[in-house]
Amino acid sequence: MLNQKDYTSSYTPTWCPGCGNFSIYPATKMALAQLGIEPHRVAMVFDIGCSSNGSNFYHLYSFHSIHGRALPVAEGVKLANHSLHVIADSGDGGAYGEGISHFVHSCRSNIDMTYLVHDNHLYSLTKGQASPTSNRGMKTKSTPYGIIDQSFNPLATAIINGATFVAQAFSADIPGMTEIIKQAIQHRGFAFVNILQLCPTFNKINTLDWYKQRVYKLSEAGHDSGNYTQAVTAATQPSEKLPLGILYQIHKPTYEEGIPSLSQMPLVQRSVDRIDITESLKTYN
Repeated sequence: MLNQKDYTSSYTPTWCPGCGNFSIYPATKMALAQLGIEPHRVAMVFDIGCSSNGSNFYHLYSFHSIHGRALPVAEGVKLANHSLHVIADSGDGGAYGEGISHFVHSCRSNIDMTYLVHDNHLYSLTKGQASPTSNRGMKTKSTPYGIIDQSFNPLATAIINGATFVAQAFSADIPGMTEIIKQAIQHRGFAFVNILQLCPTFNKINTLDWYKQRVYKLSEAGHDSGNYTQAVTAATQPSEKLPLGILYQIHKPTYEEGIPSLSQMPLVQRSVDRIDITESLKTYN
């Protein structure tokens, strides 16, 4: 039987004391272990940021991409070898700042993969600047007089742009987070999980007590994850109410299933040694 150690590298995590990554890291490994997915069947693509140092700490196929570009790299991995379980891992800055266009179009495409976003409402690796999900009015090193912009809403954005699995977890709830990640991995299609993450070093506003006063579980509120209207309503509530669980889940054909050359077998298994490209090359002469 698989356990966390099977997905653990020889490197020791170097996150700050109290960082939510110390909870997300084991939750992800427990989800994979409980699903019985062997490490060589998993590929994780990381962004740039605190969470993305995880590329060193997991024992599985991993790739450290550039800022905001975890999704296109992960999609390339999945399309080349869709027999792998592909997970993209990013922070809120890379996901909703530099990578916002990739996020929106990934929701539309419905490629069969999982996207985990560590949302601590800051760019913490660069010492606490405002990110797209920072609360309006919040004072940071880059906004000393308070943030003027409205906070970006990743949950609503994912739902209205076609994501087939949209969920939210909390880094202080490891059992609940593990279960959500498991369901995201099992989902066939683009599965997005926004993880509310503690950052005690730089975020003194969104603390554990702050979250405890606001989070609630959708499973205890009679939520229907197949109901689009209920999902949008849950995603657009004021910040005084933060839903945890699966907001929205539907099933429809994946991107790969719509392309015959991909649906038949992974590209990496196709033989190309008998393809004659002579005629194609003549067009460049």
